[in-house]
This record gives sequence, C-alpha cells and structure tokens, in this order.
Amino acid sequence: MVPIDVLLSSVVVPAADAVTAVADAVADPAGLLPARQQMALSLGWHIILACFGVAFPAIIFAMHVIGLRRGNEHALVLAQRWAKVSAVLFAIGAVSGTVLSFEMGLLWPGLMGTFGDVLGLPFAFEGLAFFLEAIFLGIYLYGWGRMPAKQHLLMIVPMAITGVIGTYCVIAVNAWMNVPVGFKVVDGEVTDIEPWAVMFNPAAFWQFLHMWLAAYMVAGFAIAAVYAVGMLRGRRDERHRLGFRVAMAFASVSAVLQPFVGHLLGGRLAQWQPAKLAAFELATETEQPAPLRLGGILIDGEVRYALDIPYLGSLIARNSFNKPVVGLDEFPADTHPPVNITHLSFQLMVGIGTLLALVAVVYWFAQWRGRDLAEWPWFLRFMATGGVLAIVAMEAGWIATEVGRQPWIVQDVMRTPEAAGDNPGLWWLLGATAVVYTAMTIGAIVVLRSMARRWRAGETDLPSPYAPDPLGSEDPAATGGEVR
Repeated sequence: MVPIDVLLSSVVVPAADAVTAVADAVADPAGLLPARQQMALSLGWHIILACFGVAFPAIIFAMHVIGLRRGNEHALVLAQRWAKVSAVLFAIGAVSGTVLSFEMGLLWPGLMGTFGDVLGLPFAFEGLAFFLEAIFLGIYLYGWGRMPAKQHLLMIVPMAITGVIGTYCVIAVNAWMNVPVGFKVVDGEVTDIEPWAVMFNPAAFWQFLHMWLAAYMVAGFAIAAVYAVGMLRGRRDERHRLGFRVAMAFASVSAVLQPFVGHLLGGRLAQWQPAKLAAFELATETEQPAPLRLGGILIDGEVRYALDIPYLGSLIARNSFNKPVVGLDEFPADTHPPVNITHLSFQLMVGIGTLLALVAVVYWFAQWRGRDLAEWPWFLRFMATGGVLAIVAMEAGWIATEVGRQPWIVQDVMRTPEAAGDNPGLWWLLGATAVVYTAMTIGAIVVLRSMARRWRAGETDLPSPYAPDPLGSEDPAATGGEVR
C-alpha cells in the first residue's frame, strides 16, 4: 500500500527540485515510511467503527422511543437487535482503538516526547469517555426485560453523550495539530502549557462538527443500505421498512447539513492553513478572482484536465466574488503538500457528499408528495451503495485533511520526519497489524451474518451477540447478511 501522504507526489515536485527532494528522502528516518503506512491502515480502519460508536446510540434511542410511545413491537425488536450489533462493533473498535493508543508513542516518539504533556488532557478524557460508554452499553444490553421501560431507555443517553465527548477529544488533538496553541517553546523546551486552550483550540469545534455529521452519514446510510438490500431480496415487511426509514432520517439530516458545515470550516483555512487551501483549490498561483477547478491534476507544475468555473473559487473559499485565493507560489517549495492527492481527495469528498445530500432531499420530497421511493428497485439499488459511498467520502475527507497538512505533523512547528523514529523493525509491526485487522474484519462479518441468519430463522433471544451458529441451525434458504 502506497502511503497516502506521498502518493502522486512525483508529479507535484517540479523537475528543478528533484535533487533536493531525493536528498530529503535519503535523510528521512527509517521509521518514517512504515509509520505512515501503519497510521494510514489503523486510522482508516478504525474511523469506520468510530462512526458507529458515535451515531449508533442516538439511532437506537430514536428507535426505542418509537417502540415505547407508539407501542410498536417491531421498533423495540429493532432497537434490541441494533444494540447487539453495536456491541459487536464496539468490541472490535475497542481493540483497534487500543492499538492506536500504543501507536502514537511507538510510531511518533518525536511528537509524543515533545508534546505529550500538551496533549495529555484530551487523551485522558477520551479514555474516560470510552470506559463510561462501555459500562452503559453493558447495562443497556443486560437491562432488556429487567428494568423499568423508561429507566432502561435512559441508559442509552450516557452512551450517546460519552461517544460525543470521546470523539470531540480525539478531534481536538487533530485540530491542535492543524492550529497549534496553548504552549511556548523556550530554548527548545515546551513550556507554559495551557491544557484547556489545547482542548478548545480554534479549529476543534468546527472539525468536530464536521466529523460528527460524517459519523451520522456513515452509520445512517450504512444501516439504510442493509435494509435496502433486504427489500431488494423480497423482504418488504414492516420491520425492514421501519429500519430503512429511521436510518434514512438520520442520514438525510446529516447529509443536508454537512455541506454548510464543511463550507464554514473550509472558509477558515485561508487563515489557518493557506497552503492546504491552495492544494484543495489546485491554485498554483494567486488569483483574484479565483475560479473553481473541477477535476484536474498538477503535472510538472502545470494544471491539466481541469474545468474552471469563473468566480466560484473565491465565493466558496473566501465568501466573496473577488477576494483572492493564495496560490502555492506564495510558499516555499519544501512546504507544499502533495497537491494531487490533496485536491482529488477533497473533490471526491465534496462530490459524494453533494450527491448523497441531493438523494436525501429527493427522497423526502417524494415522501411529501405521497410517493415512496423505497418501492422503486432503482432507488433501492442506489441506496444499497449508499453506505459504501458515505465511507469513501469520509475517508477521502480525512486524507485531504491529513495529507494537506504535510510536510508538517504540527503545523509550522514540527515536520513529520522529525516526529518519526529510526526503527526499520516497524515494518514487522505493520505486517502484524494488517493480519490482526484482517482477522477482526472477517470475524465481524461472520458474527453479524450469523446473528442475521438466526434472527431470520425465528430465534428471538440469542444467548450472546458473539455466539456462533449452533450446529445445524443455519437456515439453508438464507442468502443475505442483513440484520432484520
């Protein structure tokens, strides 16, 4: 796997700088490349599970409320089953999250050795939130049939709150890497640390809000996709319809709000990370007014294959028809991010996000007009891909965010090579992690499909969300893997 933050960089570096680029590459520590690969694998895999940890409790809560207030047995069954699915995903996410905790110090000793005290508070709160979420998830699972209905329902609330807090803390660390505040460097030593300034740095709220909505998009569209597949296979009962509608409601709200939040976040890049903004917009030179470039790549310093729409670049990036977008020529060549992957990832995120938002608007407009698009096979076929599209958009957004900050691991303070160690043995760790993550992925699929088959076969109370199929219990007619 090519590291995401250097992919396509060969066509970004001008020919005149090739010798310098090679010299810099030779000077990189031995642990830099495997560390980048490891973080790309670990974060790219874990972030999908994190989305369900953030959004699933609220979706389950809504379904449980529908069941109690309307006396809807189907809703209560779905809430209980979704909670068991959530437990499986939470267990796997706990493993991958623990791996990430160790990786920060192991892969980036320069970062944690220098700024460990700066980042300690958000990491500590994230760990506490994780344990509290696990406790209340266990209480909620155990509480079915053992607690008063309203009291049992309220056990989901702490799950949702702690999921949000944990996510904010992690995003706050990433936001601080983009906009570092709350410390001073005196004679090479980090001093005058302000933990709360780090926790609530200027970029934290907007990055968190962007990621929070992305989590609901991923979870909502993924759940809706499961039921879309089920309905395509002929399972058009009330339980499938209800599961699809509730998931689609959450996915739709987040998808429609996301472009506005993304615009507000992106508008601040001109102040915080102008080089990243230039890469997003594929702006090699400062232009006033700046066009919006759709597609295109940078080859030998020239933009090719792009469609320019006049004025829109300034409007989107600067909220003005004539304000300039600063170009990459304003920054030293050794501080340019890998432009092509940053630009294309950003446009992929925006393109898919816009598509999903339009689909959500069309779906609810049709509902308002008395037409249920879920009756149309072509719509269900598209929705069957919605979960994958949402995941791709989220991953593309993270690539754009992280690669666009390069060559800095802490913007304008510490370069990424300075943070890496000099241990070539990290390649073995990468290999072991890939094996573990592959095994966990296969295990999760096997367990979830087993649960789905047994529910369809009529088993209403599985002994454990992790138990395998009893011998001979598998329904030979079951061909799908959706959770009813």
